[in-house]
Amino acid sequence: MIKDKQFHRIKRLPPYVFQPVNELKAKARAAGADIVDLAMGNPDPDTPVHITNKLIETVTKPKTNRYSSSMGIPGLRKAQANYYERRFGVKLDPDTQVVATLGSKEGFANVAQAITEPGDVILSPNPSYPIHAFGFLMAGGVIRQIPATPDHTFMDALSRAVQYSVPKPLAVVLNYPSNPTALVADLDFYKEVIKFARRHDLIVLSDLAYAEIYFDDNPPPSVLEVDGAMDVAVEFTSLSKTYSMPGWRIGFAVGNATLIGALKRVKSYLDYGAFTPVQVAATAALNGPQDCVAEVRELYKSRRDVLIESFANAGWDIPSPRATMFAWAPLPEKYAHIGSLEFAKLLVQEADLAVAPGAGFGEQGDGFVRLAFVENEQRIRQAARNVRRFLEKP
Repeated sequence: MIKDKQFHRIKRLPPYVFQPVNELKAKARAAGADIVDLAMGNPDPDTPVHITNKLIETVTKPKTNRYSSSMGIPGLRKAQANYYERRFGVKLDPDTQVVATLGSKEGFANVAQAITEPGDVILSPNPSYPIHAFGFLMAGGVIRQIPATPDHTFMDALSRAVQYSVPKPLAVVLNYPSNPTALVADLDFYKEVIKFARRHDLIVLSDLAYAEIYFDDNPPPSVLEVDGAMDVAVEFTSLSKTYSMPGWRIGFAVGNATLIGALKRVKSYLDYGAFTPVQVAATAALNGPQDCVAEVRELYKSRRDVLIESFANAGWDIPSPRATMFAWAPLPEKYAHIGSLEFAKLLVQEADLAVAPGAGFGEQGDGFVRLAFVENEQRIRQAARNVRRFLEKP
């Protein structure tokens, strides 16, 4: 019977660790609880008006309801190439080195399908955003975990993996600024990775979705700024956080032309790209005024500061992140022994607060939970008051 059938790719995926928290959250809300939801990194600011106006203008034009292009319309690819030159000093050919994706998540999943043979070894950081590992698992790959910290521990693990993995690793995943840890890499680290990757014929896949959400005077670099990176690397970005467009599903993969060509080939069989008016509006986002980017950056910075201060006053010390829209919070000592999933469930039940359990990002994340800056400052302070009462219970 079909109901008893075990499908190969589905069997390779573990149970969704966030589901118990989501179920408790839904149950609590149904019972009338006012849950402050900091679990999902789902941006809440309005999309800038000039972007939505361009969508409205375009959607009324004849023929924009027809199939679009799976690789992205030419103007959008050119706009992304211009962004890379403006922001990173990196020159890209919009025809061969840029492809529009349905968000960076889809890009990662489809590049995995494009390059992975059964049994290929992929080096993925732990903890990390789930698609970095599971996209390759679904494609038949094997994951070898390496530390997420952008320092000598990463490079040492990279060296050991190449030396001892059979077969030799195909690719290594980078994600800085990191989801969930908020760690930031510098250009010197990228130079080491690229030098190593070129020496060992290793593909580098960099997730730079949080390039514009940073809180100091040092904007996160692109791995493609490194000489020789274009020989081995592809980088993924997204408009979701930068322009508050998460539901629009627009992202990009850029870099090595051979890898981009493989991704285009796979996408040509799977989709016709995003709705054309969405792509036109995304072009307007990249080419238009950028003060909205600075404004959303300041909004998240303000929320970060309120969260770090108010939770510290509640008795929970959380490191202040340099970038992203997340805080990576170690479990309070009193609850460290129960693990992140049970602690996250307790917060819903006892503090009306939803967070993401760190175990959902890999076993190395189990001593942490992730809090997203997706509620306003008043709600964040409300959450802190709830946490104080919870932590003060005997």
